[in-house]
Amino acid sequence: MPESRRPRLVDVAERAGVSPRTVSNVLHNHPHIRDSTRKKVEEALVALDYRVNLSARALAGRNTGFIALVIPVLDNPYFSSLAAHVIEACAARDWTVLIEQTSAQEDRERNAVFGPASRLVDGVILQLDSIPEEELSRRFSHSSLVLIGEEASAAWADHVAVDNVSAAREATEHVLALGRRRIATAGILPSGLNTTSELRYRGVWQAMEAAGVSLRTDYLLEVGNFRRPDGADAAERLLRLDVLPDALICYNDLIASGMLAKLREAGVSVPEDIAIVGFDDNEESQYQAPPLTTIAWDLGAIAQRCVEQLVERSQPGGDSRPPARTFVGHELIVRESTVSTRP
Repeated sequence: MPESRRPRLVDVAERAGVSPRTVSNVLHNHPHIRDSTRKKVEEALVALDYRVNLSARALAGRNTGFIALVIPVLDNPYFSSLAAHVIEACAARDWTVLIEQTSAQEDRERNAVFGPASRLVDGVILQLDSIPEEELSRRFSHSSLVLIGEEASAAWADHVAVDNVSAAREATEHVLALGRRRIATAGILPSGLNTTSELRYRGVWQAMEAAGVSLRTDYLLEVGNFRRPDGADAAERLLRLDVLPDALICYNDLIASGMLAKLREAGVSVPEDIAIVGFDDNEESQYQAPPLTTIAWDLGAIAQRCVEQLVERSQPGGDSRPPARTFVGHELIVRESTVSTRP
């Protein structure tokens, strides 16, 4: 096959030793395909880097009109809100969004990104959690993929990122300015593999170091996940300490919500005894008791920029431009969990 020509269905069929019809059935996830045959076809698809030829489909009036959004979970308000914004941004382009939940599991993430169904969409917006970047870069070569979330270490794909370090530093500087010095954090995962936790911890540490305040190891609270029960469990461990912190940086609003409930139950006053800050500005944050100070991300800007980058790639010559990296801003929303309005 000439290097200048994109691989076709018949090229995949020839490499796999099957008919083009069989390749088509695999691409459409036909149920009556032997596992051995499916494996041969999928290996040929990856080896030849076969993707839907969007220009050919457009000429034939057969654009897929689908964009894949691959995220860890849907029941986390951050990701469900992000999905809603992506759907709105895509609707303006007459694109339909197919959402895949991976639970941050490598096999599910790999299937969503590399599986046959991924070749039936016009582009992929991916929250990268598990697949090694090197493997992903070989497959996509920045042509139809936009990464979201943390900053990737290699500039090989379009990327829309948030600055977790800067946001966590600002949140910590806020409680330091209130005179708080015994600052704890809640959101470190035991595996140590979650980049979000690492970056938010780094921001907290930077702010405290600049202020000349020590970060106690017993104030670094691990969680099993980023949900309300995990925050409540962390609060129970916090309450067993000899000296309570006077400020708490929670790595998302769900953890903070669980913390608030358990501390209120124990008679700890927020913010008088402990000031609390969260991340994400979930809808429920302003209705907590007390309302939660939090970091708000511009999810609308994240979604809009992702779609813009996919559109730019689809234009003539779009594949040849260098990968773009965009950082979307944040805002510290100050509420009563850090600054009381009570007399």
